[in-house]
Order: sequence, then structure tokens, then C-alpha cells
Amino acid sequence: MPARDPRASPHDLGGHPRFRCTPVEPDDNAPPDAFGRRVDALRQLLATRGLLTVDELRRSIEAIPEAEYHALSYYERWLRAMAALMQEKDVVLAEELR
Repeated sequence: MPARDPRASPHDLGGHPRFRCTPVEPDDNAPPDAFGRRVDALRQLLATRGLLTVDELRRSIEAIPEAEYHALSYYERWLRAMAALMQEKDVVLAEELR
């Protein structure tokens, strides 16, 4: 197997041995918990108000540094990405998110 391109972002996992297919656990398809529902509600609200698009959210998620990306849960990635986008668009200041 060729070496992984060091410039690849954390979402570029194709062929990476660490992420080879494993059996799917039934809980993997469980509905989101309360935190996940809140984060998704925030995403829907921001989208409805024209403050973010799915493409922007994906770009922001993919910009999370690899070590942080793998340390965060699925919805934590969404939340971090949305916060970064709102700062980028001057909707909120970093101090307001602390």
C-alpha cells in the first residue's frame, strides 16, 4: 500500500489501515441523543436564516485539524464547524462563544 499523502485532510481516509471496514454495531444507527438533536436544530436554524449552507458546513468540518477531528464526536464536529463559520462571517465573536 502506498504511503498516505501527508497533505491529505483528516476526512481523506480511503485505504488507510486504521479505518478499514469493521462490523457495524446496531447502536451505530441509533437516533441522535439530546445533544445531537440540539446541534442539528441549530444547524437548521442557521440554514433557514441564510447564515450557512451544507457546503460551508462541510468545508468547515474538513478544516478541523486532524488530531482535533478524531477527538471530537460527530455532532461536536458540527458544532465546532458552525462556531468557526459564524466567527468567519462576523456573526459572533470568539469571546461570545466562551
